[in-house]
Amino acid sequence: MNHRIFIVEDDRVIAQAVKRHIESWGCEARVVTDFRNVLKEFVAFDAHLVLMDISLPFFNGYHWCREIRKISKVPVIFISSASDNMNIVMAMDMGGDDFIAKPFDLQVLTAKVQAVLRRAYEFSGAQPLLEHRGAILNLADASLTYDGRRLELTKNDFRILQTLMEHPGEVVSRESMMLRLWETDCFVDDNTLTVSVTRLRKKLEAVGLEDFILTRKGAGYQLGG
Repeated sequence: MNHRIFIVEDDRVIAQAVKRHIESWGCEARVVTDFRNVLKEFVAFDAHLVLMDISLPFFNGYHWCREIRKISKVPVIFISSASDNMNIVMAMDMGGDDFIAKPFDLQVLTAKVQAVLRRAYEFSGAQPLLEHRGAILNLADASLTYDGRRLELTKNDFRILQTLMEHPGEVVSRESMMLRLWETDCFVDDNTLTVSVTRLRKKLEAVGLEDFILTRKGAGYQLGG
């Protein structure tokens, strides 16, 4: 499995050295570019593991780990020169999976990253995320998160959103939607789909997602831009 490692480190020399080393043993690596939008870049990269510095511009690593934990169980390894017991304990309490003290040997980093990846993915597999307009659909637990709020979904809610978010910019026909929801396009009242979409729209609007699902008359449904 070609794992993707997301590096959240503001020291560009360290970040690039870690990136080159990770890539040398066959993984894909990306360094964060916008420290105001770490979560957005994390979702876009669909990372399997995050290397997170604690001292960062704008918000610290604890903040971003909390934000990631709201939507994902992806492993987070903290890297920091602040390696006293208090910081290590706090890192674990915030949802971190391990802690590496700076300065560190790149071989030690490799060993720790590979160990955490094995624990996380040897049996469970990846936990992909879909994102649109800041709303994040977690396929692992069938939940939607938007603006820090978690929205519990029914089975039909989840399947509607998954189908649409897997086809951004496309119109999904009512027939395709019903086939996905009920695994048949027969013996289902066409009005049932309309009712399901209407209920879901109200849930989305309640958390600030207006016009998230658009009706294309005579064609089907589409995500709103």
